[in-house]
Amino acid sequence: MSVFYTLQIPFPSGTFPSPRNSVVKRLGNLQTLHSSKESGQHTENHRSQDPVILVERYGSGTIKRYMLDDDDGGGGDLQIRALLEKYDSTSNEFKISHLSDPKLSWLPHTLKEFILPAGFPGSVSDDYLQYMLLQFPTNVTGWICHTLVTSSLLKAVGVGSFSGTAAAASAAAIRWVSKDGIGAVGRLFIGGRFGNLFDDDPKQWRMYADFIGSAGSIFDLTTQVYPAYFLPLASLGNLAKAVARGLKDPSFRVIQYHFAISGNLGEVAAKEEVWEVTAQLFGLSLGILILDTPGLVKSYPVLVSTWASMRLFHLWLRYLSLSALQFNTINLKRARILVQSHVLHSRVPGCIDCNRDENILSWQRFIKPRIIFGVPMEEMLGGGRSISMLKSLLRIYAREKYILVVNQQQKDFEVFVSFKVGATSVSVLRSVWQAYWLHENLNISEDIFDQLAKSLSEMDERFNEFIQQLDEAGWDVHQINLRVPKEISIDECLV
Repeated sequence: MSVFYTLQIPFPSGTFPSPRNSVVKRLGNLQTLHSSKESGQHTENHRSQDPVILVERYGSGTIKRYMLDDDDGGGGDLQIRALLEKYDSTSNEFKISHLSDPKLSWLPHTLKEFILPAGFPGSVSDDYLQYMLLQFPTNVTGWICHTLVTSSLLKAVGVGSFSGTAAAASAAAIRWVSKDGIGAVGRLFIGGRFGNLFDDDPKQWRMYADFIGSAGSIFDLTTQVYPAYFLPLASLGNLAKAVARGLKDPSFRVIQYHFAISGNLGEVAAKEEVWEVTAQLFGLSLGILILDTPGLVKSYPVLVSTWASMRLFHLWLRYLSLSALQFNTINLKRARILVQSHVLHSRVPGCIDCNRDENILSWQRFIKPRIIFGVPMEEMLGGGRSISMLKSLLRIYAREKYILVVNQQQKDFEVFVSFKVGATSVSVLRSVWQAYWLHENLNISEDIFDQLAKSLSEMDERFNEFIQQLDEAGWDVHQINLRVPKEISIDECLV
């Protein structure tokens, strides 16, 4: 296990790099790099001192060093030797680089990522941690009270009354609360594992929440057919609905924040509560009237068909309501629409048109052209170990915060993107622009490095115009919700 040390890598300070003069400037001395053959062989004493070309850092704390490896004794092109290392959890360097908050130095890194926002403590206000530490025992005591009260409620409606003791009511309460506990696990998983997704696409996750909630209701409906399996069926239903709530609540908070353009988030939330409660009262009243319809309660198929019809109508209305939202922030779906329009027509659509064209239900992996972020360098190199290819990529992307390559092993167009340390949302946006330009202009008969360099030169000439058009069209260019993958990042060490 190797001790971690920090590499100080200089990066350009400008947010939007200035245009290059030509493709030749991008390529630099690539011809020399490809044709030159380095001679000489490292001795075993110097093997540990091989020059490091690139360092790949993983979110788990593991690093991979790409080093020169002249196994051919100078007779051929230098190759890359990859050395995988793990951080020493007992070293001071590890604690300093990954646990910037001394109050949480004892907390494992994986658990810290699960319970705290990405970028903590810099991404939240100073009072966040103290509030959450006090809020946790507050919620624990609240749920203890809920458990005790549930027993009294069940006894009041007749559970356990025939036995003459409270034992049956207590047992029923334990089963009922266990059902709620299983559902709570779903919310815990969603909040811890997917908490960083809701800012990117709240419309999509709010819609998916209704789909999952509908699946949970199906489990509840089947309890009437299989009453002996009430607890497992009700628990599965509660789990699905809890997952749906875990998706719904944070997504809707983002939507509320979108509404509160005057900083009046509290008032917007309060008025939304008025709308929701009013709808709840109307819905409960109509539901009671439907249940009082003769023959409906006794006919299970009629009950199920009525529920299915109403649920489909509900999902359609939800889709229409989410489609009516007009965000002026840029997420990945809207970035694709904006970039494609600019690459093809040198103009960008406004907020209304772009939000109308946005597909709420689509997954990123199914959108063409396919762009895969956070790809390991070994995969980007196609499994090869040529130092000339790696140096060519590093030279071409020397002034960018990312490296993009075209996957030439796929029949359909596909690009891999890996981000450097210090990459921002603007870096992601630039990589999307380059990917769409390559998708429209790639010529498989030409040298791929020449075309990568040409695409970057085109982007340098047009990207500032793209940002200016976004600003003029009403887009918030200061809030670009394009997440930089934290699973893998790279440091350059040019030699």
